[in-house]
Amino acid sequence: MVKVSIVILNWNREKDTIECLESIEKLDTKSLKVNVIVVDNGSKKATVKAIKDYMGKGKFPTTLFVMSKNLGFTGGNNFGINKAMKSRSKYIMVLNNDTLVDKNLLQGLIKTAEKYKKAGIMSPKIYFAKGFEFHKDRYKKSDLGKVIWYAGGDIDWDNVYGSNHGVDEVDKGQFDKESDTDFATGACSFIRTKAIREVGLYSDKYYMYMEDDDLSMRMKDAGWRVMYAPKGYLWHKVAQSTKIGSNQNDYFLTRNRLMFGLKYASFRAKLALVRESIKLVISGRDWQKKGVKDYYGRKFGKGSWNE
Repeated sequence: MVKVSIVILNWNREKDTIECLESIEKLDTKSLKVNVIVVDNGSKKATVKAIKDYMGKGKFPTTLFVMSKNLGFTGGNNFGINKAMKSRSKYIMVLNNDTLVDKNLLQGLIKTAEKYKKAGIMSPKIYFAKGFEFHKDRYKKSDLGKVIWYAGGDIDWDNVYGSNHGVDEVDKGQFDKESDTDFATGACSFIRTKAIREVGLYSDKYYMYMEDDDLSMRMKDAGWRVMYAPKGYLWHKVAQSTKIGSNQNDYFLTRNRLMFGLKYASFRAKLALVRESIKLVISGRDWQKKGVKDYYGRKFGKGSWNE
């Protein structure tokens, strides 16, 4: 039996979390031993109660841990990953609570992981959940549920931005090949426990945004492969609230791009980032300015974010 822990982070989204847990109940777990770890990131009491009321109804052992405050994507998931490592799971799947999994997701990911012994972290094929597409009027009704959000990804090292392969394309089998990829997305990361023990957890300096890129880079630097594993798939209710231009996006993306790029990018790209940061301090939006100032002031983690 292969032991797998699924880590799900919740923050005031009990409906999404319960729907995600309900989809997990349908997983094919033949020859697998699965447990679920839900980490609540300091939600309202009503949210915690709703999740507690649901728990115990499923077939998998499920444990809820309630944090006293919001630890961010990194801190909350790191708590869950630590619990998973203590349970001696061979694999840990970090899964966004706004996802719905296909019944064959784990079996597909396990096949790739067992085939490629140096695969340290993998992400599956991810579709937009129906109704969450970026361009809702573009598709036929029969296309819905098959519109790709992630099929591997690239980091544009000149501009230090990550982009997903296949976004907005209808799946016709064009992304069915297992392959190495620049980053595994935090929406669903299937992690070999041996690898994360070696390279370490998500960096708490990031709090949220680009922590998955950083972990992917550290995996590669340590000799592990970062892979796209399309034999498994799921659906993502892609967030609309933190789109480009939101205060949250402005702050964390600005600060964390500097942190990530000035660590990993080429000298030329680093110079361009520094120049861009100077321009943002002069003429950027308020939270972009705060992001730049906090980077150079070494104010990481939650930093100045107070909303």
